[in-house]
Amino acid sequence: MNFKTFILIGGVGITLHGCTSFNALSSDDSAKNYASAQEMIVQKNINQSNGHAKEYVYSWGAKQNDKEPQSLYPRKYLNNYCSAKQGKFTLLYKSSMTLVKDASDKKRLSASGNVKQGIGAYKCVQNNGQSWIASIEPVAERKLNDGRDTRVVSLQTRLMSADEAKKFYKNIRVTTNVADKKNSSNDQGNKKALNKSVPQQEAEAKKETELKKETKPAAELPEKQPLKVVESPQQQQVKFYVAARRDLNSGKNQVAACNNAQRAYNYGKLQGTEGTRVYTESGMLVARCLTSVPSYSNRFSNSKAQARRVLQNLAVNYNHSGAKNMLRQMK
Repeated sequence: MNFKTFILIGGVGITLHGCTSFNALSSDDSAKNYASAQEMIVQKNINQSNGHAKEYVYSWGAKQNDKEPQSLYPRKYLNNYCSAKQGKFTLLYKSSMTLVKDASDKKRLSASGNVKQGIGAYKCVQNNGQSWIASIEPVAERKLNDGRDTRVVSLQTRLMSADEAKKFYKNIRVTTNVADKKNSSNDQGNKKALNKSVPQQEAEAKKETELKKETKPAAELPEKQPLKVVESPQQQQVKFYVAARRDLNSGKNQVAACNNAQRAYNYGKLQGTEGTRVYTESGMLVARCLTSVPSYSNRFSNSKAQARRVLQNLAVNYNHSGAKNMLRQMK
C-alpha cells in the first residue's frame, strides 16, 4: 500500500465517521412515543441538559458546504413531532434575534439562510384539537477552532403560551401590520388614479394647486406613541418561577404550576443578582413535579430519571444542598 492510498483510505474513514455521528443526531426516532412536545425537547436534548441554549453548526465552511446544517434540527424535530400527531406546523412569528446581544453576531446570523429558516415561533395544531407554540431563538454565534471555518449558533428552544409569544414577538407583528396597511392604501390609491380619465385628472390637479395657494397647511401635532413594555428574559423567568412556587405550595393548578416551573428552568442561568437562585430553585420545583405530582409526571415515560438529571446538574454545578438531599432520598 503506497502513501497516497493510505491517505485516501484515512480520509474516507474520517468522512464516514463524521457522517455517522451526524446522522445519529439528525435521525427521527419514533416521534409518536413522546407524550408532549416538552418531553420531546428534553429527550432529544434540543437544549443543553441544564436548559441553556445549545450550539448547532450553521456553516461547515467553504470546503464542506454540501453538508446539511445542524441549525435546522430544532425546527425539524418539532415539525416531525407535530406531523406524528397529525398536526399542522406553521410559522407564527418571525424572529428579530432580540436575544443576540453582540451586533457582529447578529449581522452574521442575519445573513445566513441556514439560521433564518429555522428560527422564530412555530405553532402546531394537532388533530385532536390541542395546540402548542414553540420558540426557537438564537443567542450567540462563534467560529470553532477546527481549522475548517466551521461556525455554530447557540439556539434556545422553549414552549410558549399564546400570550407569551404575542408579547415576545409583539414589535415584529405590529411592524408587519402597519406596513401591510400602507401598501394596501397605496395600491387602492393607484387603482383609483388609473380608473380616472385624463381630463378628470387634469381638473383635479388644477383644483389642488388653487387650494394650496389659498390655504397654508396646518402644522401637524406629533402623534403620541403608546408606551411599549417588553419584559426581559430575567423578568419572565422570575414571573414563571413565582407562579409555579405559589400554585405548587397551595396545591392548586398543579399541571400549570409544573409547566411554569419547566419554563423558568428552561431559561437557564441568566445574568443578574437573582439569576442563579431563580434558576436553581426552578430546577428544584421541576424535580418535585417529576417525582411528586402524578398528573404531571405520568406524562413522561421516565420521569424519575429526568428528575435525577436535573438534581445532579444542581448538585454538581451549583453545590445545591437541597438537590443533594433529594438525590440521597431517591436512592
